[in-house]
Amino acid sequence: MLEMTREEFEELVAEALDRIPPELTRLMDNVAVFVEDEPPADDPELLGLYEGTPLTDRGEWYAGVLPDRITVYRGPTLRICESREDVVAETEITVVHEIAHHFGIDDARLHALGYG
Repeated sequence: MLEMTREEFEELVAEALDRIPPELTRLMDNVAVFVEDEPPADDPELLGLYEGTPLTDRGEWYAGVLPDRITVYRGPTLRICESREDVVAETEITVVHEIAHHFGIDDARLHALGYG
């Protein structure tokens, strides 16, 4: 398995977020991004997870709720990558994938776009 500290991985996630076009990040609403070492035990290969209410599903009722949560998992990412460059690319794909869920884009469409 490729070695990378949590701090290094968090920096890669931050850099991936910085590469999201500003016109999209301005539209993101009530969402927080986290890095965890491992995903839930029932899905050990999960690279990222979006938990919340997509922007497309929010209505007048949406107020006073906790932020949506995007989590990127370090362990599985490092296990599938062979180099730092692979980790950079995979982290960027994962971040874009989870942000797309925030915008209401489903897995089928993301896979079709190459962000599966």
